[in-house]
Amino acid sequence: MKRRILLTGYTIPVGTPQHLQWLNGIIVAVVVMNILDLLFTLVWSQLGLMREVNILMGQLLYVRPALFALVKIVLVSLCLFLLWRYRRHPFAVVGLFSVFTVYYSVLLHHLRFASFLNSI
Repeated sequence: MKRRILLTGYTIPVGTPQHLQWLNGIIVAVVVMNILDLLFTLVWSQLGLMREVNILMGQLLYVRPALFALVKIVLVSLCLFLLWRYRRHPFAVVGLFSVFTVYYSVLLHHLRFASFLNSI
């Protein structure tokens, strides 16, 4: 059942196949950005150039990097699964776009830092 939003006399269908295709693409992009963030974080921390901002994950990164990687992938995947499961709810859609925005910003930060290192 498709939901409809009433907008100044017009109704807009919500949850169309095109919407779901977009959300699926956003999830794929977040998974890729999560893996890139993981790789950058491991490299920067091993070289001593950066530290993990997340306090709990930072402790795990320095004690057991492999477990850090596993926890990071599992937690993000679980969150994405839950957001996808409730994808027809507006809060889940906002959540997906928010997660995408955060990971995009983090990836830009990593790339800016890599560019800075390359210029030295």
